[in-house]
Amino acid sequence: MFESIVPAAATRERVRIHIDGTPHDVPAHYSVAAALLAAGVLACRASAVGGAPRGPFCMMGVCFDCLVDIDGVPNVQGCMTPVRDGMQVRAM
Repeated sequence: MFESIVPAAATRERVRIHIDGTPHDVPAHYSVAAALLAAGVLACRASAVGGAPRGPFCMMGVCFDCLVDIDGVPNVQGCMTPVRDGMQVRAM
């Protein structure tokens, strides 16, 4: 779906996050939204009107389609949140 433009040497450091309870090892420089997409999670919430699936779109904090629950805190913008080891991410 997307390709990293970061040199391979910079992607060697990895962290383990849990997405809906499943562990994923992702590059330490990823945002939560990038980690979701890399894991194949295309929808992380449903729209308030109609319940249509929504997923990361703008990747720069404008659209709010990437809202997830992070470590028990709801409505966090995944595209603006860097991953960290042990993070628990849950689709809303």
